[in-house]
Amino acid sequence: MRFRWPDREWWRQAPSRMARLWRRSLQLRTITITLALTGVAILVTGVYMALSISNDLYQSRLDEALRDSSRATTSAQSTLNASDVSSADSGKNLLNTALQSVQASTSSRLVAAYRVPGQDTTILAPPDRGSPALNPVISDALREQVQNGGNKQFYQSVALPAGGDATDPGIVVGTQLILPSYGRYELYVGYNLRDSENTLLFVQSTLLLAGLALILLIGAITWVIVRFVVEPIRVAAQTSERLAAGDLAVRIPEKGEDVFASLARSFNGMADSLQSQINQLATLSQLQQRFVSDVSHELRTPLTTIRLAGDVIYDQRSSFPPATERTAELLHTQIERFDRLLSDLLEISRYDAGSVVLDPEPTNLVRLAEDVIDELRPVAEQNGCELRLDAPGGYFDVGMDPRRIRRIVRNLVGNAIEHGEGAPVVVTVDSNETAVALAVRDYGIGMSAQDVNHVFDRFWRADPSRKRTLGGTGLGLAISLEDATLHSGWLQVWSAPGQGSCFRLTLPRVTGREITSSPLPLPPADAGDPAPHSSETEARA
Repeated sequence: MRFRWPDREWWRQAPSRMARLWRRSLQLRTITITLALTGVAILVTGVYMALSISNDLYQSRLDEALRDSSRATTSAQSTLNASDVSSADSGKNLLNTALQSVQASTSSRLVAAYRVPGQDTTILAPPDRGSPALNPVISDALREQVQNGGNKQFYQSVALPAGGDATDPGIVVGTQLILPSYGRYELYVGYNLRDSENTLLFVQSTLLLAGLALILLIGAITWVIVRFVVEPIRVAAQTSERLAAGDLAVRIPEKGEDVFASLARSFNGMADSLQSQINQLATLSQLQQRFVSDVSHELRTPLTTIRLAGDVIYDQRSSFPPATERTAELLHTQIERFDRLLSDLLEISRYDAGSVVLDPEPTNLVRLAEDVIDELRPVAEQNGCELRLDAPGGYFDVGMDPRRIRRIVRNLVGNAIEHGEGAPVVVTVDSNETAVALAVRDYGIGMSAQDVNHVFDRFWRADPSRKRTLGGTGLGLAISLEDATLHSGWLQVWSAPGQGSCFRLTLPRVTGREITSSPLPLPPADAGDPAPHSSETEARA
């Protein structure tokens, strides 16, 4: 199996993946922050210790060099003071003797001597004794200090040649020697600090390795501790997610008597209480649904009998006195309304019980809209309302349950007639690549934002005091919403006071396929700018 490097796409997604991991992992954040803070603390401490050790080591070597040079200079000066100078050769030998005494009294072999300028040149003084290693590193500033300093010591940190281009750290200590009869000489002793540098590098590398080992150790300890702390939290999070998903029997294991055990007991107690309440609510809901279904079914038989009797009376109303004729008409109207209410209640009970099954067949939404408009045109004419159909698209068959979609369209058009205030009602049908949509636009009184939020609630009416031409039950839009959802579609509404309303039904072009966008705009294109005091709201199921 050959190893493959990650592709460019993987590298582009790496920052987002790390950011997502950083946001989601409490353990990663805790360990990273702990290591970062620990690393900063160890770095500051290590730098301080390295600088302190370096300064102390340098200072101790400097003090040692100054003491060593002072002892060697004192010994050489004593030798010079006790010598007998009788000739030039003896003066030259005297300087050699002094330098030999310095080398014998000090640990360094880097020694140089130069006659202080400005003295009597008529005296044939011993020549300067330089050092190849010291000559290039002794600065003019140090020589000036030594020449004018008398018996004082002066030093300078230098880089001593170590062969090739390499150098070693060092110290040059300068002072004066007095040769009897020949005057003053500058004496320089050089000390190589290479061994001290090696010691400092060893200490620094030891500190670095110790710091890295300490960071790794702290990281491991933090990981273990955080794991013990985070694991119960992770278990609680997973348990709460499963509980929220509907697994009411899941619980957190209770171990020990610490704060996590107390949390587990509290959580489990809350879960028990929640499960009990949900079970009670589910039982009550089932009882309610069963009651509505049973009552609706039980009322269906006597209602059928009453309707048959009412139809007989209604057909013979012309032979009754005027008061009795009006009573027969009212009886017929209310029986029809009662029948629709029972039908809606039965439909709602089927949805609540989850027993609704689609019966899809290829249906042309434009033709279906035309049929509904023709059916409701007499009602629209009674209300002084004009029904229009605008269908730029949608002339193809779509898999749907025509009975349910027809019910939705009839309900939307009927509501538009009721609330259109005699203005035209426009039904628009269009389609795109993924969906087909139908919108019903009226130009009536409209609804406020609060009304739009409740428009799909059961038994809700925007204005209960309004006269109902079609005798609605308050369940039409709730059932329409359920029908649209059953088709994996959308049922949306836009409304603004004084500008009317627009309901939009969007169905997938292919059954089961996701809708990406609706072919009809919402708010509608002719919505216009709302008045300053009006509100504009969109609701989606």
